[in-house]
Amino acid sequence: MTPLVLIPGMMCDARMWGNFWVAPRKLIHALPTEYDTVQALAADILKTAPPRFALAGLSMGGIVAMEVLAQSPARVERLALMDTNPRAETPEAKARRGPQIAKALAGGLESVLREEMKPNYLAPGPRKKQILDLCMDMALALGPNVFARQSVALRERPDQSATLAAFRGPALVLMGQHDRLCPRDRHEQMHMLMPQSRFVTIPSAGHLPTLEAPNLTFAHLRHWLQRS
Repeated sequence: MTPLVLIPGMMCDARMWGNFWVAPRKLIHALPTEYDTVQALAADILKTAPPRFALAGLSMGGIVAMEVLAQSPARVERLALMDTNPRAETPEAKARRGPQIAKALAGGLESVLREEMKPNYLAPGPRKKQILDLCMDMALALGPNVFARQSVALRERPDQSATLAAFRGPALVLMGQHDRLCPRDRHEQMHMLMPQSRFVTIPSAGHLPTLEAPNLTFAHLRHWLQRS
């Protein structure tokens, strides 16, 4: 049974995956924090990853996962992409990155996260404050330098349409219905590029279904891992 490599979203760590488990399959948490290009982040993961593995990424984690696939397609047995985007950064989003980086490095990371990013993450729900507090804890633990590196990596990322079109393994495309950061059309595009994939929408979730609706999200992940 191949191990499962999990890549979390921007400014998140392994806590983003909650209590997900798939015993006896080994889980490997790979944090994309040390470099400022998706190419270098993916290469770093591949250095220590098993010879062959299942791969799941959410948001920025999905973007890095697509680059892992681009660099070493033969090593990826199956692929799950969640609340992510196969396209290059838009000019509008690129323009926002520089001021956010400058503000974070000047001591305003918490302000950037609280005012410009975190409000767009979640669907309405009774656990919204608890989840946002966890997101803030993860982000502040990683710090402004990681924020800067990840922001640059996202800003300069390539389009991965051709990478996905070439993949033939079992695939899952999953999104929270209320995700405002990575809209439905991005997920429909990934599903069309990988016609063998299952496309799943989580009704009660926004951008972080692993935290907002963990039971349903993890059930879909386990189903994906069991597919032949």
